Amino acid sequence: MAGEQHRGEAAERTAAPTAWQLRLRRFGHVDRPRTPLRERLVPPYPAPATRSWAMLGLSPRAAHRLARWSAWGGPLLVALVAGLLRFWRLGNPRAVIFDETYYAKDAWSLLQYGYEGNWPKNANDLILGHPPKIPLSPEHSYVVHPPVGKWTIALGEQLFGLTPFGWRFMTAVLGTLSVLMLCRIGRRLFRSTALGCLAGGLLAVDGLHFVMSRTALLDLVLMFWVLAAFGCLLVDRDRTRAKLAAALPEDETGTDVRPDPAVGDRLRLGLRPWRLAAGLCLGLAIATKWNGLYILAAFGLLTVLWDVAARRMAGARHPYRAMLTRDALPAFVSVLPVAVATYVASWTGWFATQGGYFRDWASKPPNQGGLWSWLPDGLRSLWHYQAEVYDFHVKLTSPHTYQSNPWSWLVLGRPVSYFYESPRPGQDGCPVDAADKCAREVLAIGTPLLWWAACFAVLYVLYRWAFRRDWRAGAILCGIAAGWLPWFMYQERTIFLFYAVVFVPFLCLAVTMMLGAMLGPRGSSERRRAMGAVGAGVLVLLIVWNFIYFWPIYTGQAIPIESWRDRMWLDTWV
Repeated sequence: MAGEQHRGEAAERTAAPTAWQLRLRRFGHVDRPRTPLRERLVPPYPAPATRSWAMLGLSPRAAHRLARWSAWGGPLLVALVAGLLRFWRLGNPRAVIFDETYYAKDAWSLLQYGYEGNWPKNANDLILGHPPKIPLSPEHSYVVHPPVGKWTIALGEQLFGLTPFGWRFMTAVLGTLSVLMLCRIGRRLFRSTALGCLAGGLLAVDGLHFVMSRTALLDLVLMFWVLAAFGCLLVDRDRTRAKLAAALPEDETGTDVRPDPAVGDRLRLGLRPWRLAAGLCLGLAIATKWNGLYILAAFGLLTVLWDVAARRMAGARHPYRAMLTRDALPAFVSVLPVAVATYVASWTGWFATQGGYFRDWASKPPNQGGLWSWLPDGLRSLWHYQAEVYDFHVKLTSPHTYQSNPWSWLVLGRPVSYFYESPRPGQDGCPVDAADKCAREVLAIGTPLLWWAACFAVLYVLYRWAFRRDWRAGAILCGIAAGWLPWFMYQERTIFLFYAVVFVPFLCLAVTMMLGAMLGPRGSSERRRAMGAVGAGVLVLLIVWNFIYFWPIYTGQAIPIESWRDRMWLDTWV
């Protein structure tokens, strides 16, 4: 596993020595072996390892076939485990927990009217009653989030009705698929199936991702589309660099290619469908929650910087100029207009009906006419609605029991309790022989040992990016920064830890990269490898144990109050 990661590292080393390396040569410094340019542009995947399968008694042909299938078989197996965990008793607790009170009902209203209707104050009790009642009114309701996340929740309700299982079904599906995606993304990023599956496995046992996958909130949907966009950009990066490598002339030996300024500066990379797909995914992210805008900006910058690096490696004399003249406009058209069009299209239900909030704003006096009167009334009304929503978001400062500052997120300073009950012995799963009352809680908190390890992993990838110029570390940091840093601009706003689920996959990638480094570089002694494997393995097992230990307060199981208190490791968790 470590060898596969470090083959990927070697493939990214530049051929020309730096000025610092030239100085160090005076003191006996020996440069690392140079990697062929073709492999630096497109690092190859290592040949599938068959040794483990052969040790189980399989024939060489069968071992090779299974090793080749592991590229998909491993991720699918990890996703299967994640799915079983997420769908286990998905309808429990049978309650409307936390902000499900908004999104589950808004999703049902979209199915009925195409816009968000109105509900009475006792709607939750009526929906969960025996028999259930659905007291939905066609009178419009003021909502402050775009509709894609709610339409996603509505798919589950269309299949299974307005029930806890129904409104949580699609978030569980997307949570499971995001584990599969991260396995494949990690494999492409590290050129290692084992490390990719490790990254997906860490996501599968993260408590925050797990709880959000079992709750009908919007942030898990946002995370899914952000991760999908990142994966699309990774595929686009590999394919465009392969085009550059194919266009470069071969060297004298005929086994590699050599840099060519004409190719690096002038080659047009043609249609890039994976970047178009990334624009679509980012549009769906923004149409779920607006903080996807920051991620669109960060990923847009990331993809053009990747183009600069590729052209420089291909021999461009002026890589930034080449990027601006050859790549910048196609990148802009592929991402921003596609995202904007996707966002507007997400409001189709609101456009197609007349009952939505502010739907007729532009057609009523004194809003008729004016500078923008040439636009259709529907678009002008939508723009006004968005302006009102923005004003609401920036002025949302009302205090909340579970609000937290983003400075405390990585150390899990203040989690959010979605659900809490104190059943007596013999009630709601509380053991009859319990000495005192029990606690049933759904606590939105990451697996502590995973997140605390991620604090060190973020420092490690920051080092890899700043001092080793490791593009993989930069990509991971981009995902973390885009999902986390914008919240520091809203210190007065009411914000919560569960917003951090958007960058949890990138924390898992950071921890995976750190664990790969713990295993030791290629060529290390057996002793060094053994020590690294023990250290990395112990950390992974502790993270899995930690997830199992907190399982009752992730799933709302009744446990004795003393057992619940034992899991409140910090006073701020209560």
